[in-house]
Amino acid sequence: MMVIPCQQNKGLKEQIERFAESLKTEAHRLGDHGLDERDFYNSGLFRGAIERVRGQFSATTSPKREFVQHVLNHMQDGGFITDWDRTEGANRNDYRVRLPNNRTAVIDLKGCLDGNNTNIFERPADADEFVIWSLCTNIGANPRRNAWSGIHTRLSAEMIARDQRVDGVVIWDMVCGTLGRPCPKLADATRTTNIGPFRAPPPCIYVFPANIPNQTSPRVSARQLADVTLLDAFHRCFGGQGDEVNFVDFGIEATGSEMLRQTTIRRASGVQQESEMTPIRRV
Repeated sequence: MMVIPCQQNKGLKEQIERFAESLKTEAHRLGDHGLDERDFYNSGLFRGAIERVRGQFSATTSPKREFVQHVLNHMQDGGFITDWDRTEGANRNDYRVRLPNNRTAVIDLKGCLDGNNTNIFERPADADEFVIWSLCTNIGANPRRNAWSGIHTRLSAEMIARDQRVDGVVIWDMVCGTLGRPCPKLADATRTTNIGPFRAPPPCIYVFPANIPNQTSPRVSARQLADVTLLDAFHRCFGGQGDEVNFVDFGIEATGSEMLRQTTIRRASGVQQESEMTPIRRV
């Protein structure tokens, strides 16, 4: 039972840890700073360089945008969507997609779901469908922890506390199916799709309920995939199989003054992961 089919490449994680340790102990030998070992580490030069590189990686969204744009262009070329645009200005969301049934879908891009940015979302009033797309390109991250943390710990709490409906989640980026993040779906190597410079496996799709649970209806179940047109388009365009689609159910329960919620993720093979009734504590 697993919230997402892929898992962390432990061998690569260990290599990253070893390289990081080597970098910390051998950094004074790099560059032309002219400092001896003690002065180098006392100067703050190493820490400053690390923080600069970290900031540059965090601020760089262009590879993610490139991947998204190739995906949406491929979907448009295949007739799975009609048109798409990037949103402008201070709009919190990222893309607006026109669907063949004349519905409007809005996409909010996120990084790894185990982060505070996952909590920040706003469903536009004119969105027929609102989907969160996670592009977690950190190969050192744990995909299963990120998926569960994002869907249960963060999204379910925000959705229920703010009455903000999310129609589903897509977890998929250009690292999927690479050495850094092996994809079990690629046991059949023909299941990749060439999109620009990328070779992508089918995306991981999570379908949410049509309503937020409340005191009158404390348990709500995920809709069918076909009811969320954009998610269905992702699934059909990139060769998803029916038993790979995830369905997310929510339930709530009041205990005194505290509200609890439960998250259940199902696939065709049954329940993959289910929480206990957990207090809603927005993080």
